[in-house]
Amino acid sequence: MTDRYAVFGNPITHSKSPRIHAAFAEQTGQNLAYEARLAPLDGFAAAVAGFRDEGGRGANVTVPFKEQAYALSTSLSARARAAGAVNTLTFAADDVLGDNTDGVGLVNDLTGNLGLDLAGKRILLMGAGGAARGVMPPLLEQGPAELFIVNRTAAKAEELVALAYSQGVGATLAAGGYADVSGRFDLVINATAASLSGDLPPLPAGLFADGALAYDMMYGKDTPFLAFARREGARCADGLGMLVEQAAEAFFLWRGVRPATAPVIALLRAN
Repeated sequence: MTDRYAVFGNPITHSKSPRIHAAFAEQTGQNLAYEARLAPLDGFAAAVAGFRDEGGRGANVTVPFKEQAYALSTSLSARARAAGAVNTLTFAADDVLGDNTDGVGLVNDLTGNLGLDLAGKRILLMGAGGAARGVMPPLLEQGPAELFIVNRTAAKAEELVALAYSQGVGATLAAGGYADVSGRFDLVINATAASLSGDLPPLPAGLFADGALAYDMMYGKDTPFLAFARREGARCADGLGMLVEQAAEAFFLWRGVRPATAPVIALLRAN
């Protein structure tokens, strides 16, 4: 029988996940079907339960349900606990395992596809919401010289740092508001929602070190942040590679097979 998987979100029609997982399945010879499902804003848990009742084996979770997926999970991976959010669910008879593949997806894109060595680098992570929480632990595992969390509300960034310290990590962490950003960074990551609304956070000039990379988790359009970074002389990348890499990690969790991501990224870029 064909194993069934889905991605839940609201909105969801824009999702590239069905195409990505179809490409992975074809590449690896896995017999599965993957669909996008719209969950009501007040009915996420019921939508997931209905899919399980229909024989669903697992699901991805996107905006705005990652925190609800965390609460729904009956067991959690270490990286899901660290992130406080879940984007991948695996269903067993009496268990819903919650995991978070966003951080490893970002790191795999940065190091594998973009050839960036993060060890000893200064990294600026913009934002203190779920996206930033999901990627912070895997970034720290790469051994940067500093990971500075910046947010319009500095207290929220400082809460993330305090959370990391309480979990035994964070020796290279610092936080503050945009007025506190100083020096030059080797990598600047936009994990805010600013690009969705066409806004640019108040970044100072002279932010990027020589050869620095500006990375926007948004994909599919040239954002104000990437335009600013380009004017400042930085290399630029969007989040399409992260999307494919986090999907590959979820596919591996479900199927025990790790697909090649480069051809799928190329396929999406071509279209």
